[in-house]
Amino acid sequence: MEAIILAGGLGTRLKSVVKDLPKPMAPICDKPFLQYILEFCFKNGISNVVLAVSYRWEIIKDYFSDNYKGIKLTYSVEDEPLGTGGAIKQALKYIGQKECYIINGDTFFDIELKKMYLNDAKICFALKEMREFERYGNVKVDNGCIVSFEEKSFCEKGYINGGIYLLDKSIFDDFTLESKFSFEEFIEANFKALKAKAIIFDDYFIDIGIPEDYNKFIKKIKEQ
Repeated sequence: MEAIILAGGLGTRLKSVVKDLPKPMAPICDKPFLQYILEFCFKNGISNVVLAVSYRWEIIKDYFSDNYKGIKLTYSVEDEPLGTGGAIKQALKYIGQKECYIINGDTFFDIELKKMYLNDAKICFALKEMREFERYGNVKVDNGCIVSFEEKSFCEKGYINGGIYLLDKSIFDDFTLESKFSFEEFIEANFKALKAKAIIFDDYFIDIGIPEDYNKFIKKIKEQ
């Protein structure tokens, strides 16, 4: 199995923590956050990881080199920021299989990847059931198929995008796209044509994009 990790984040909202580091290198109990994601990949049987990198990517390469516990690490380097969509499109050139996972480099969602599947869909979302939230948009699902995306607002109960996808390598082939684009906007505009589906998980989820949740993850690791 293969995966692309989006590791090009600047960590703008975490400047007090990461300073001049790429966001996935934010320290968590003496290890970079990215190491916990790679451990997750190892646990799930991923053998090849493409790291989509940009800002100060050499720090990541110097730390991890080209292998982590037998996982081959390849670096897809953006010469200029390409957005999440452009980063994925470029990184797919290093993927050899028909399907691959996409994993956000600033979220940790402790799911079992093999439970995700495509069938005739071009993309499958891993969704997290949440209660009383307003930081995330709400994804509406009917019988396993995505039917709409709702803007961020207070929601008593719903499903959020957990930052992990399984996609067909040909997902972009039928579209004319700029080199720089948002993957999230692409999906929201084309989810019907892509026959987007979703699997709902109730496993542990954290997004370290803000200091409050970054500190929550540190606390969880310390408790373990």
